[in-house]
Amino acid sequence: MTTVVKRAKSAEEKPLEIAVRSCSGLSEFATCIEIERAVWGSADVDIVPLPLFVVAAETGGQVLGAFAGDRMIGFTLAIAGLRGRKPFLHSHMTAVLRPYRNQGAGRKLKLFQREEALGRGIDLIEWTFDPLEIRNAYFNFRLGAIVRRFIPNMYGITTSPLHGDLPTDRLVVEWRLRSTRVRRALADKRPASSKSRSKEFVRIRVPADFARIRGTKPEDAARLQAEVRLEFEHWLASGYAATGINKTDDAAEYLLEPWADK
Repeated sequence: MTTVVKRAKSAEEKPLEIAVRSCSGLSEFATCIEIERAVWGSADVDIVPLPLFVVAAETGGQVLGAFAGDRMIGFTLAIAGLRGRKPFLHSHMTAVLRPYRNQGAGRKLKLFQREEALGRGIDLIEWTFDPLEIRNAYFNFRLGAIVRRFIPNMYGITTSPLHGDLPTDRLVVEWRLRSTRVRRALADKRPASSKSRSKEFVRIRVPADFARIRGTKPEDAARLQAEVRLEFEHWLASGYAATGINKTDDAAEYLLEPWADK
């Protein structure tokens, strides 16, 4: 099973074909680690090692690769889990090399991940992201995902320069693969509930340029992170779910609405 996306060509270049498929063998797993190092720049202590890729592939998880020709340019690593006696996948990593970003590879990895999971009777995929990385938030909500859990400093302080020695606060994404919400999102339709419930939205504001603040004003970054942490902890504990994000001139606003299991 392979998914292919073509990037529209300019007047002077050939179209780029990106194929997505399951990875196998130590060589391809080692390439995933090379991409991991290039994207996160972490020291060995924070690198997911090759044996975990092997274990994931052999125990019901996923190791998926995105390829431009013969070159792997991105991957997704997911681990099998059990929640409420039902199987699910925890998608631990998705990474795409910088020259190939914004060309559809990340979305195609996720669409293939969904197709492969559904083929095995798995209805739920979860993953985490930093609430202050708003590009990831846009990506996740466009897939129809929601957020109802927050984990402070989930991975501890890491060596990655992307984390800037800050706690690794994470929102937990729920991607319910068969839900009407996800099907509508993948068809580029707005969720049916968003308009009717718009007056009930709670908004959590985050800066659009947090990476710059983290790099130049670490004390301000720590304060902002703590404020956002308190907001999410309060509202998610109050039965709200984050279901979208809107951009303003200098910031972004998460949209949270009252939520019940459906």
